[in-house]
Amino acid sequence: MPQRALIEERPWLLASLVAGISFYFIRETQLPGLYQMAWKGAGVALLAVYALVRHSGADSRQIAAVMAFGALGDVLIEIQLEWGAVAFLIGHLVAIHLYLRHRRSKVKISQKAAALAFLVLIPAISFLLPADRAAAPGVALYATGLGAMTAAAWTSSFSRYTVGLGAVMFAISDLLIFARIGPLAQSAIPNLLIWPLYYFGQFLICTGVIGELRRRHG
Repeated sequence: MPQRALIEERPWLLASLVAGISFYFIRETQLPGLYQMAWKGAGVALLAVYALVRHSGADSRQIAAVMAFGALGDVLIEIQLEWGAVAFLIGHLVAIHLYLRHRRSKVKISQKAAALAFLVLIPAISFLLPADRAAAPGVALYATGLGAMTAAAWTSSFSRYTVGLGAVMFAISDLLIFARIGPLAQSAIPNLLIWPLYYFGQFLICTGVIGELRRRHG
């Protein structure tokens, strides 16, 4: 879409992109923590506003709630990891409900196999990653919701090239978080990839759902 059309028709989406992309570059600066937390949460919070403005109805409010809980998780995780995980988990549960209500009428064997792999492997891998084995059960519990959300997105009637891919990117981002407290503790890879995978995963989920709803309802 031309830049002028994006500014005029979808300013909230543009604002989200500016906030989400710019946060990647300011997160290692000396900007005070409270400002960084607000900046971090703004990217996905603005996606919630975009969803509400761009389409009306229960489904758009539901995906907006998913984004809102994601934004809350972005902020809370900077205060306490467990608090952020609870917010994200609530968002996953809301998303699962949305995706199951829009389940694809015909799901191919390969798609079912992929969904089953997400459902099983995401929590299993998550359980194995933390170096602190006392934290592993809690990580696996959260990852069970993450895996279910990814599987539900993959088998939903929303596009796998947007919503499905976005859910997978979200899952990889979280796996890198768990790897950062385990085998990749000394690696730069998590720090480089976690935020872009997470933000653009959420971006694809939100725009994919809203775009499909607009097509279905004219």
